[in-house]
Amino acid sequence: MARTLSIYVENKSGVLARVAGVLSARGFNIDSLTVAKSLDPGFSLMTVIVDVDPSLVEQVIKQLSKLINVITITNLSDAPAVEREMVLVKVSLPDEMRARLLQEAEIFRARVVDSSPGSYTLEATGDSDKIEAFLRVIEAYGRLEIARTGTVAMLRGASRGTSKPASTRDGLTTQKVASGGPILI
Repeated sequence: MARTLSIYVENKSGVLARVAGVLSARGFNIDSLTVAKSLDPGFSLMTVIVDVDPSLVEQVIKQLSKLINVITITNLSDAPAVEREMVLVKVSLPDEMRARLLQEAEIFRARVVDSSPGSYTLEATGDSDKIEAFLRVIEAYGRLEIARTGTVAMLRGASRGTSKPASTRDGLTTQKVASGGPILI
């Protein structure tokens, strides 16, 4: 089952490879992985969708927490969270079908980002189910190209989630220090 993990890491070379290595070494498939700098350029936020049995999620989190450059991990799978993807689709179609395509794209709030004779490039944003539905509809028009981002996610509401370097493990709040060891607060 796909689980969404938000991982706050130091923005250093090799961190992505180490996180992916921990997951692949244990036989877990990464369905989606996105990484970008956070508000503090010294840190990045990874959103990882990993195919893992729900009973093993805590084991995965503990293994990833052992990595020195990992600051916090938040399991967003069972939390109220916002998850979004983006897709760009280049569609080749005759001129007489363009109006119909635009009407169907509007249903998904997709927008045209490029137009040329014989093709449109559309952009759609939403959760994975919405993107999949959009792609099924657009497929009838003859896709030329597709580029899809991974999922980005964060907790809903006023909580800051992983934007602060602290997490809760076993009922205790922990904060990792540069040496990688936890300080119990």
